[in-house]
Amino acid sequence: MRTKLLSTALGSSLVLAALIGAPSLAEADGAAMLGFTADHAASETAAEARFDSGLSASDIDARLKLMSALPNQVGSPHDKENAEYTLAQFKAWGWDAHIEVFNVLYPTPKFESLTLEGDHPFTATLTEPPIPGDASSARQAGALPAYLAYAGEGDVTAPLVYVNYGMPADYAELARLGVDVKGKIVIVRYGAGWRGLKPKLAYEHGAIGCIIYSDPADDGYGMADPYPKGPARPERGLQRGSVLDMAIESGDPLTPGYGAVEGAPRIARADAKTILKIPAVPISWGDAQHFLEHIGGPQAPASWRGALPFTYHVGGDGPKVHLVVQSNWDEKPLYDVIAVMKGAREPDQWVIRGNHRDGWVFGAQDPLSGQSALMEEAKSLGALAKTGWRPARTIIYASWDGEEPGLLGSTEWAEAHDKELKSKAVVYVNSDTNDRGFLGAEASYSLESLLNQAAGAVTDPETGVDVRDRAIAAVEVRDLDPHAGPMVKAMARVARTEGVMPVGDMGSGSDYTPFVQHLGVASINIGFGGEGSSGGVYHSVYDTYEHYTRFGDPGMKYGVALAEVGGRLIMRAADADLDPYAYTPVAQTVGREVQELKTLLADTRNHAETQDALLKEDAFKLAADPTKSWSPPPHADAPPTIDFGPLDAATQRLAASAKAYDAAAAHPASDAHLEDVDALLQRSEQDLTDPAGLPNRPWYQNLIYAPGVLTGYGAKTLPGVREAIEGARWAEAQDYVARTAKALDALSDRLDKATRLLTQ
Repeated sequence: MRTKLLSTALGSSLVLAALIGAPSLAEADGAAMLGFTADHAASETAAEARFDSGLSASDIDARLKLMSALPNQVGSPHDKENAEYTLAQFKAWGWDAHIEVFNVLYPTPKFESLTLEGDHPFTATLTEPPIPGDASSARQAGALPAYLAYAGEGDVTAPLVYVNYGMPADYAELARLGVDVKGKIVIVRYGAGWRGLKPKLAYEHGAIGCIIYSDPADDGYGMADPYPKGPARPERGLQRGSVLDMAIESGDPLTPGYGAVEGAPRIARADAKTILKIPAVPISWGDAQHFLEHIGGPQAPASWRGALPFTYHVGGDGPKVHLVVQSNWDEKPLYDVIAVMKGAREPDQWVIRGNHRDGWVFGAQDPLSGQSALMEEAKSLGALAKTGWRPARTIIYASWDGEEPGLLGSTEWAEAHDKELKSKAVVYVNSDTNDRGFLGAEASYSLESLLNQAAGAVTDPETGVDVRDRAIAAVEVRDLDPHAGPMVKAMARVARTEGVMPVGDMGSGSDYTPFVQHLGVASINIGFGGEGSSGGVYHSVYDTYEHYTRFGDPGMKYGVALAEVGGRLIMRAADADLDPYAYTPVAQTVGREVQELKTLLADTRNHAETQDALLKEDAFKLAADPTKSWSPPPHADAPPTIDFGPLDAATQRLAASAKAYDAAAAHPASDAHLEDVDALLQRSEQDLTDPAGLPNRPWYQNLIYAPGVLTGYGAKTLPGVREAIEGARWAEAQDYVARTAKALDALSDRLDKATRLLTQ
């Protein structure tokens, strides 16, 4: 995404994508590989063919069935059984494997209840009945009921207010309707933003409790036939999940910034910044309709109405709701399975591959579809090693525990090994869920070329074209939809004009977060989807082997495709003669993002000035329905001028440094300094971090991409500056202009040094 990925044969040395004017990736020789000599690329292609021959869809299927047979959440017996099974498999395949144990705070429900009082009393079921034909859904002994981990405790009674998706714009709209949530319990629907933001924002607006329900318009019968007839969420299906405030930091809330190993100091639970303050519970739409139908109050705006068969109101003065949440705040063990294959040439350079293993109940699609594919990769690599193949760099395969509650297993491991990772990690490749369909990815900008090349070498099992070309076609067709959003249109522009697979920015929501966001390890996140239909049973008891093999990936063809992409990324990163980074995409993307910041500031100024003029003209009063409650928006000051000069200068310098490095890497004077350049560039992602971190969340240190404070999972680019502008914190915005420019200059310094080595 964002830049044309280019490739050229490099005389007697390296094959790297980057040089402007070279043949496009689609035109280049298929044997070309980023970071490889021509002869080495040919042997690597042969090794990849042998790797592919060792992959088995039936093995992926059998493994998925076994690992999803029983409830698999943190602390469950089957979670530990799966860890031990994974360990035994890695060892049988020839890996040097072990389990690392971390003890983390993991609350579980002690007692929960939700009752509607008044003329239409109703008590929520908070359970999911078995589905006919789905044997797994009947095996619920030991499963978690409806629960939101790390919500507050409480016994509260208050009127109910419906707040749509519970995002900031929804609260602003509610205020214009004259409804206040202070002292109330809110009910919000899943969607539009991450789950954990909903009770957090409710608390910040004065609510004393939060209910999150799944509206059938979003993932039920408004999307497709409900399970078992179709894949969508049935009437009693509900979405468990974590509401840990991961926009602040991920991992164990009692060991912030360091590993939760035995003997580690633990802060008091009351001092933990990521545990929420009010009780919250998830419910099904079957339960939610009893509450929403009777709350009264003003009629909800048209965009707030879901698919339930009555008029939606916002409530506020109707019957009261009684919510009780009590939890056991115990420590539970996590079992991270770590498998190592030592590198033959550079054992102290690490190429890391990870997927989590824990689910909320059975977790067939989330996460075991990805976990089983990862294990298939490890099986085939182990078989290759037994024939004499050995990676140049050390390969580490990780099966994480505790991802669902808050990226616990990966974060604790990353924090416990932070110094080693900063000095040794070359790349981290992540996957999570996987379905039938199109390859999707997010990546550090320096790895976009590697990702496109690897995807171009894997054949889509349904169409016979490579998965990169199919992903390009998919986004170009989506662009024709009149409802396509700006992100789709931007991705389609890149795909159409530059002939590359669009790659997303790195936000959060899976185990790559501690690597790229906290430690500055270049990372990639991959997975297929868009045709399989597992979203309707997300985090429910119905995410089962039976559902997945009908609606997710029948035949496990895309499990094999995921293993092929993941395996190529790992093998190429481990075997390349030079670390497989390309920097022209970094320079071009950041340059575009600086222009976006300038546009954002101008749009913010125009909006404030226009709104202020309309307020002075009483336009909001004239446009309001006089029979309904309303209030005008508050006055907003127009932003001052921000000096983007330092960022402009830094991006211009980076463009020159990246171009010079790419040219030098294309035609190095000799091979004498390749190892020195390798070691130098290994830390290049760390140049883009700041030890002070982002405003009010120092754990997040990457200045180029981060999950947004008000998006949860969704990425914000140049986040220190962007979120300061969005929050009208002008001095902070100017400060992070300077900080971000300094980071870009540090990367330019590193590239300039590498260029000098390559041209000696």
